[in-house]
Amino acid sequence: MARAVWKGSVQTAPVPPVLVTCGDMEKPNVFTVAWTGTLCTQPPKTYISVRPERYSYNIIKESGEFVINLTTENIVRAVDYCGVKSGRNENKLEKTGLTPLPASVVAAPILEQSPLALECKVCDIVPLGSHDMFIADIVAVSADESYIDGSGRLALEKVGLVAYAHGQYFALGKSLGTFGFSVRKRKKSAYKK
Repeated sequence: MARAVWKGSVQTAPVPPVLVTCGDMEKPNVFTVAWTGTLCTQPPKTYISVRPERYSYNIIKESGEFVINLTTENIVRAVDYCGVKSGRNENKLEKTGLTPLPASVVAAPILEQSPLALECKVCDIVPLGSHDMFIADIVAVSADESYIDGSGRLALEKVGLVAYAHGQYFALGKSLGTFGFSVRKRKKSAYKK
């Protein structure tokens, strides 16, 4: 198979386009971040990478807190809007109809429309070039109870999560397997032939 080769660039996709909230309930702000992910399970750590010229950068740097709100198909228009407009010039929460709610641990709000919100406290800021990485401890997670099944499991497969790849938003589709399915032993049939 022939392959094209380009100079190094960011091509890891898809990524989650999340709505990051910062500030507090009196003066909340929201913006879209696609450079985010898991850093560690125990202790639970995450990151967001933010350009220093972004309006939210100094809010997060000064407060040391932010919330990562997962996004769904229902709010993808707001996700896009919050990625192209600045809180410096307008109240994006009002423009998009997103509803801030008090978080349980941090001053930054969570979003009512998000199925899952990760409350974060910054533990380090790493300058990388075009972006600085805010490394954070996840100090609380809040979930929309309508997506918690009878056994207490969060059913994220039912919320319509969104992915971002190469300038486009995508709805996540069918499940291809669960963690460990490739090595899991098959159950023997209860019926013998």
